Amino acid sequence: MPDLPLVEVAAAVLIRSDGNFLLTCRPADKPYAGYWEFPGGKIETGESPVQALSRELDEELGITLDKATPWLTRLFSYPHATVRLRFYRVISWQGEPVPREQQLLAWQTADNVTVSPLLPANTPILRSLALPSIYAITRAAEAGVEASLLSIRQAFQSGIKLLQIREKTMPPDQLECYVQTVLQLARNHQATVLLNGNIALAQTVQADGVHLTSTQLLSLTARPTVNWCSASCHNAEELKRAEQLGVDFVTLSPVCPTFSHPGAPSLGWDKFSALLRDYPLPVYALGGLLPADLAIAQEHGAHGIAMMRGI
Repeated sequence: MPDLPLVEVAAAVLIRSDGNFLLTCRPADKPYAGYWEFPGGKIETGESPVQALSRELDEELGITLDKATPWLTRLFSYPHATVRLRFYRVISWQGEPVPREQQLLAWQTADNVTVSPLLPANTPILRSLALPSIYAITRAAEAGVEASLLSIRQAFQSGIKLLQIREKTMPPDQLECYVQTVLQLARNHQATVLLNGNIALAQTVQADGVHLTSTQLLSLTARPTVNWCSASCHNAEELKRAEQLGVDFVTLSPVCPTFSHPGAPSLGWDKFSALLRDYPLPVYALGGLLPADLAIAQEHGAHGIAMMRGI
């Protein structure tokens, strides 16, 4: 059987200021008519993905692209071809989207998609869209438990929705008590909490998930049975293993010099971006970053930033 042709496609995740994103329904004169998808289309010869995206958004929706940041790249095999979808996040454009091809349009939220069916290649993107742009990490061992809990409470009140409990030196009994307290705070603010490395405790206390260490990532043969699973990555090998294991997202570090290891080698943004090329999972940049670094991280392909000192 001959290899299927590879079709390069650029797709736009248009996100309004309220967080809603746009899906469009394929019109009757196109293959897979009636299926919903993110707007975009084939990258023509000589076009860059962003150029293709700009053209398609004008042709399909009558809007002018201001800026697009690279996000995820996913391969999907249809009966007729293998499609490489390059997803870009778009938060700035000129004009109001209109159905220039007589297609239906629907603004949706990641936790309540009301249209169906979705093109199969687009479905996994919805879970990734549910992830916030900031991944906060605890540091009770350094700050002290009470100060840490106060910081976490303030972070949740300011809008933090994703937190990793990373307390590797805390005694087991104290850790469980600390985790239970953090979980209660999180529930009060509809925030998600993952435990670093401790799969058993995460399952026992019914945390939202677990964050795998790089050692666990390379040694496990199956994804832990938790709702959310993330992993620490530092190189191409670990990124590939995270993809194979089926985790939901990863951190990639260290991007910049860190306070705790000021002389240690760091990736820098160019290498960070190169490692993310064609990568299918959301990646949080980690290491020496503050909230002000979010924009540059996303320009280099990150979903967001992870940080201990920035909350």
